[in-house]
Amino acid sequence: MKKIAILTSGGDSPGMNPVIRAVVRTCIYHNIRIYGVKFGYDGLIKGDIFEMNVSSVADIIQKGGTILGSARSKEFMTKDGQEKAVQSLKDNGIEGLVVLGGDGTFRGANVLSKYGIKTIAIPCTIDNDMGYTDYTIGFFTSVNTVIDAISKLRDTSSSHGRANILEVMGRKCGDIALNSGLAGGAESIIVPEVDFDIDKVCNKIVSGRKRGKLHHIIVLTEGILSPYELKRQIQEKTKIDTRVTVLGHIQRGGTPSSFDRIIASQMGSMSVKLLLKEQTNLALAFKNNNIEYITIEDAVSSKKIFNKDLYDIVDELSI
Repeated sequence: MKKIAILTSGGDSPGMNPVIRAVVRTCIYHNIRIYGVKFGYDGLIKGDIFEMNVSSVADIIQKGGTILGSARSKEFMTKDGQEKAVQSLKDNGIEGLVVLGGDGTFRGANVLSKYGIKTIAIPCTIDNDMGYTDYTIGFFTSVNTVIDAISKLRDTSSSHGRANILEVMGRKCGDIALNSGLAGGAESIIVPEVDFDIDKVCNKIVSGRKRGKLHHIIVLTEGILSPYELKRQIQEKTKIDTRVTVLGHIQRGGTPSSFDRIIASQMGSMSVKLLLKEQTNLALAFKNNNIEYITIEDAVSSKKIFNKDLYDIVDELSI
């Protein structure tokens, strides 16, 4: 194998740049020419491909986001778009491809594998919603961002005797809320995997107030219900002033944590070595403190299992 390309697709996550750095430098170390694809599958279709070198990835290990840019491509979901992407790789003589992203990105990688492109997929998504791996790259950096917000909200909420709802990302996965809520000492956590009882939340707020507690932090996973509707219900039932903070895309940014940088570097290096062995259609995973891999097809079909034991610990500690 003489030429390998790399692209990032879907929502960006902190840790993508360390992966890019590792892939580029591993390729150069093994005398492989490495190419970057701008803006994911859309850039692949358009042929927006350029050769990279050591200087291309200088001083990016500490940067959030992705230097390659990311996008979602509707055209790539069509057969015509897929064939254009494959032809673009062939026109540039590229034999192997490393793709970074989440579930949708992996499905695209699986398609390219079926067209004969040797492809390795690396899980980069803050949601941690991929069931085949313990953790995805970017997850813990995002959790740290939320923890910092919880600490700041506790300060101001205590000053004014308020409850505060903090909405975080996650879509159908409550891992960001669960882990940041536990580490940040939140009093209530609302996740899609567990039915929540508004009366239980309100009773906990009132109980805390009676014993002199001046704050109550509620971490809410997006998409369950409007944080403003939740605020209305809490204020109506408790008569306690409640505020809403929506973190939004601030959770995607920021310098990657040491953990995310380490597994990103490991996965980036391994992806190149697997391609050099002519292996394909593989998704890298962090399992039991090791970097492992399974087929991309198995990765996208793996069901995410919610850590109910961790949720119960949060409930116990937030009395």
